[in-house]
Amino acid sequence: MNSRIVLATINARFQHAAFGLRYLYANLGALREVTQIQEWSLGVRERDVVEQLVALEPEIVGFSVYIWNVDEVTRVVQMFKRLSPQTVVVIGGPEVSFEWEETPLFDEADYLVRGEGEVAFAKLCGEVMAGRRPPEKVFGGGLPELSELQWPYPHYSDFDLKHGRIVYVEASRGCPFQCHFCLSSLDKQVRAFPLDEFLEQMELLMSRGVLRFKFVDRTFNLKQATSNRILSFFLERYREGMFLHFEMIPDRLPEELRPVIAAFPPGVLQFEVGIQSFNPEVCARIGRRQKFEAIEHNLRFLAEETGVHVHADLIAGLPGEDLESFGAGFDRLHALGVSEIQLGILKRLRGTPITTAGEEWGMVYSPQAPYEVLRTAHLSFQELQGLQRFSRYWDLVVNSGRFRALSGALLSGESVFEEFQRFSEWLWDETRETAGISVKRLGRFLVRFLVECKDMAADKAAGLLERDRDAARRATAALPDRQARHAGV
Repeated sequence: MNSRIVLATINARFQHAAFGLRYLYANLGALREVTQIQEWSLGVRERDVVEQLVALEPEIVGFSVYIWNVDEVTRVVQMFKRLSPQTVVVIGGPEVSFEWEETPLFDEADYLVRGEGEVAFAKLCGEVMAGRRPPEKVFGGGLPELSELQWPYPHYSDFDLKHGRIVYVEASRGCPFQCHFCLSSLDKQVRAFPLDEFLEQMELLMSRGVLRFKFVDRTFNLKQATSNRILSFFLERYREGMFLHFEMIPDRLPEELRPVIAAFPPGVLQFEVGIQSFNPEVCARIGRRQKFEAIEHNLRFLAEETGVHVHADLIAGLPGEDLESFGAGFDRLHALGVSEIQLGILKRLRGTPITTAGEEWGMVYSPQAPYEVLRTAHLSFQELQGLQRFSRYWDLVVNSGRFRALSGALLSGESVFEEFQRFSEWLWDETRETAGISVKRLGRFLVRFLVECKDMAADKAAGLLERDRDAARRATAALPDRQARHAGV
């Protein structure tokens, strides 16, 4: 079906569904009838994307641009504009809302809509379709009144739901904090959607069979009453297979919220908590206010008294933090019993205050997306490379949950960070690979390391591997047939 307007993006994975495009579509008014959404995933051939767009013969194409797809979208637009110069190309999204003049994509596009674009994009399309092309190239999206926006949730298609794509939802926008590395620091007010209407939308999604929801709110637990009501809503409607993901403020977990959290069965709730650093001087330097004792108290509660899966983030490469400080923070976080530790490398997101922390702290960033820090005054390039590998191996060995018995032996020692760093360096020396290591091969490497570097008896190490394999077989047997075939065990 040809459409006069095409909303397009390249998602990080097929499993992801473009939430922003569904918002744009929902708020186009009468233009929805002549609009369609087109999505692809990273790895698609850019020529194939262009071929599909050219075949649609659109008058307007709106591209949603993020840090993970900016290079691909740039190449698509460059090729597409040469084949279809009459088509109006509009770009928007976090990656082009700041410092856009520095991006080749801006030169190729006809218009740019900054920030929250639901209202501005619809107005721009109306003008273009009426033959009144605005002379200005950049439009500010502003902060639309949330109660006046049309909901995007009906526009998750039956295809999306049938194929298990992530259903993103949001009860609020904005963040009151001012962390210098985060784009949310630029949006200092929190605005909430009308809660009754929002919950009606969740009810409608559940009536269509949706059980897995990923909330994109930056501070879900900012207001206790709202958090309690949303959690209670889902708890009252609990069904097997339900999964809810929230991003939480780690030092804010009021007593009133704890009983409803604890009432959920294990594995239903996943809380993403951004710790980033346990170094108070580093936190002050990046504008991050944290109460460390409250964080520890809250994370222990979640680990010991609930079935919540806690995904905790640390960032390496923050101004003034060296390897010793980062390692101490890693050990401190691990001791709190969180389910998963995500080690990320600091990224220079366009427009964030961290971009001004340059010469004083020796910050050197990659010029290519995702603009990760390459060196600081306190971490060398080689040390950051080592932390990149540490992160990848930690995901494969520990976060994956496939090697619980072997991991327990591997991490035994005074410092979990130092023990795993030793394994990471050894594995890199042995393989020179951070991808493509199969589960079976990784298990054999773990056994070798325990025997050769931690003086474990070979039969004991082999026994730990067999325990992990038995656990994997039991877990696979419990999965539905389709999932079991792809479990990779």
